[in-house]
Amino acid sequence: MTRATIELGDVTPHNLQQLKRLNQVVFPVSYNDKFYKDILEAGELAKLAYYNDIVVGAVCCRIDVLDGSRRLYIMTLGCLAPYRKRGIGAKMLEHVLNFVEKDGDFHSIFLHVQVNNQSAIDFYKKFGFEIVETKEQYYKRIEPADAHVLMKLLRPHKNLSEPEK
Repeated sequence: MTRATIELGDVTPHNLQQLKRLNQVVFPVSYNDKFYKDILEAGELAKLAYYNDIVVGAVCCRIDVLDGSRRLYIMTLGCLAPYRKRGIGAKMLEHVLNFVEKDGDFHSIFLHVQVNNQSAIDFYKKFGFEIVETKEQYYKRIEPADAHVLMKLLRPHKNLSEPEK
């Protein structure tokens, strides 16, 4: 039996519909046209995951700046249910982790996860993410509406009042 191949590919205007359809199936929230327009500009921060040449997952991120520190926000990272537990999510998250490591100027990576999505919480914890906050009523029109904020600290925030050692 041949081994399955998992590859990541760029999001382009030609496959954007596949990303939209995938997100409709995987996530309980819908994303607007601006989300998808921004994704086309995201470059390495938006990837489709292919399992034997079939689109089965995607990751979409953006760069946020807070108090002068760059943080990577994972807007979506998901995989079709029949293809879970095959290393596809790990491959997408490793791509993101490699991106921030190569860049070298990110303070942290963060994302929101619905509080009842224990499999997603466990997945991210395996990669060093921690629950740092819970936002009540984060989601609209889905239950539960609360979300955990998961974060992976990449480098400590420099306290400008402390002298360098």
